Amino acid sequence: MPKIKTHSGAKKRFKLTKTGKIKRAHAYKSHILNKKSTKRKRNLRAPGLVDKTNAENIKKLIPYK
Repeated sequence: MPKIKTHSGAKKRFKLTKTGKIKRAHAYKSHILNKKSTKRKRNLRAPGLVDKTNAENIKKLIPYK
């Protein structure tokens, strides 16, 4: 079988945990930040996990991570 190409956008956005779950960053943290509360912005900093319904598709995009 030939090698599978890694999706360039996905490799920048997702990381795998040791248990095989997929880590991601939260959205809504890049601009228009003055109307968002400090607590909300602080919570957006923490990494999130990809939902299990999307995890299988994302793993196909990053096969060698």
